[in-house]
Amino acid sequence: MPQDEMAFAQFYARHVDTVYRVCYIRMKNQMDAEDLTQETFLRAMGQPQLWADEKHARAWLIVTASNLCKNALRHWSHSKREEVEDWESAMGTSEPPDQDSAVLSAVMDLPDQYKTVVYLFYYEGYSGAEIAGMLGKKETTVRSLLHRSRKLLSKSLGGELDAES
Repeated sequence: MPQDEMAFAQFYARHVDTVYRVCYIRMKNQMDAEDLTQETFLRAMGQPQLWADEKHARAWLIVTASNLCKNALRHWSHSKREEVEDWESAMGTSEPPDQDSAVLSAVMDLPDQYKTVVYLFYYEGYSGAEIAGMLGKKETTVRSLLHRSRKLLSKSLGGELDAES
């Protein structure tokens, strides 16, 4: 069994930051993000075949974490929690504010449907087709969400964002 434990520990170490960021972006709350990250990996423990397939594992973890977040957001107790204002430190960015920080702040202020696709596209490097598959949407819908999110970001950043396709 120690070999299984070691394999899972390595799997966890490779993916924990990504899963935490997905949860934090959705929940905007450090404690909830930590809980949902833990729940995601508890579910992954029961699927050892997942640990070896990096590409599939990463997609599975992101989709599972997103679904857990959706369920948690629907839960009545979530409305009684306060959001963390200092999300930069919660996300592990302790650098002084710069343009990247302003962009990340603007991304955090986007509605959830836009925030998720922007995060997956720009921060995780998934293509529109891959995101569509993960979220169960059409690729054209994902492209539309990205386009609208770019407009919203450009507007909130005062036109500083270049119109990337």
